[in-house]
Amino acid sequence: MSSECPRIALHVCCGPCASAVVERLRERFVVEALWFNPNIQPQDEHDHRLASMRKLAREISLPLTVRPYQPDRWEEACLGRMGDPEGGERCLICYELRLRAVAQFALERGIETIASTLTVSPHKPAARINPIGQRVAADHGLTFLDEDFKKRDGFLRSVQLGKQYRLYRQDYCGCLPSRRQGATG
Repeated sequence: MSSECPRIALHVCCGPCASAVVERLRERFVVEALWFNPNIQPQDEHDHRLASMRKLAREISLPLTVRPYQPDRWEEACLGRMGDPEGGERCLICYELRLRAVAQFALERGIETIASTLTVSPHKPAARINPIGQRVAADHGLTFLDEDFKKRDGFLRSVQLGKQYRLYRQDYCGCLPSRRQGATG
């Protein structure tokens, strides 16, 4: 990838999802990744997923910035929403919290475009995530890459690459309510 290609700040939610999205984005961008996932609980689960993401970053030479684990920020943002069904208002709040973090990261790094790996999951609707990303980007004077990464077999590719790199694949979205509801990531 040429250094003349535009840069993109990518919010990454886990190693397997990031693998396929980064592969696709590198066709057009120089990718810089941000790990900020205060929704993932308990902490040992967060740390396990982060270790997997760090492993992938080493394997594919992906610049990865890790923000501190702050589950209290997520809990405060989602206050009163713990009983929401999976995919409800709590999830939208969570998406926005993480997209705002990648927007701030992009501003710090002088990057004009942001994206997230969230839409590679068959359980995460691009039709709900992308408008949030567009709004957050506009609020920060940035561009949001409005894509549904599960298309063109993106999720299947994430499964393949996850196996190839021997990455941990979680069995729930990340937050404790999703774990209780049995929602997969």
